[in-house]
Amino acid sequence: MGLFFSGSELVNIAVGIEQSGAAFYDSLAQSAKDEKSRSMWEYLVLEETKHIEIFRRMLGSLSDYAPPETYTEEYDLYLKALIDSAVFRNDEAARAMAQKAGSASEAIMIALSAEKDSILFYLNLRELVLRPQREAVDRVIEEEKAHVRQLSDLLKGFSKQ
Repeated sequence: MGLFFSGSELVNIAVGIEQSGAAFYDSLAQSAKDEKSRSMWEYLVLEETKHIEIFRRMLGSLSDYAPPETYTEEYDLYLKALIDSAVFRNDEAARAMAQKAGSASEAIMIALSAEKDSILFYLNLRELVLRPQREAVDRVIEEEKAHVRQLSDLLKGFSKQ
């Protein structure tokens, strides 16, 4: 028998992903040595907080929702692997990673990896939530893609220094 995640469990996992991301970015903002970096990290904290609220609003309509019967054991295991391999397992781990980053470039690389992991998870989540909720997930995915672009630009800026 599969692991079977309910829609609300998956959205709660998404909330956790965003909370850990916010903790990571907050830790980086607190230790930033220049205003450009601090501003970027603070912006990303606000973005993650916005995503948390989007997902929390979704929870009310998902309480009794279960994914379709075509949801297979292999897919359950795939989702579990996505969750288990996430860059940030919890807030504490995210903060510790931020503090261990040896440079701003290294912190950005970690952040890029986390944003990509989030996008992959949300693309899968999108297929498992009620149709009216997909637009909200799509919006979060687009914002996460924008974060990847912003972080890539920030990384290029540090590479030129």
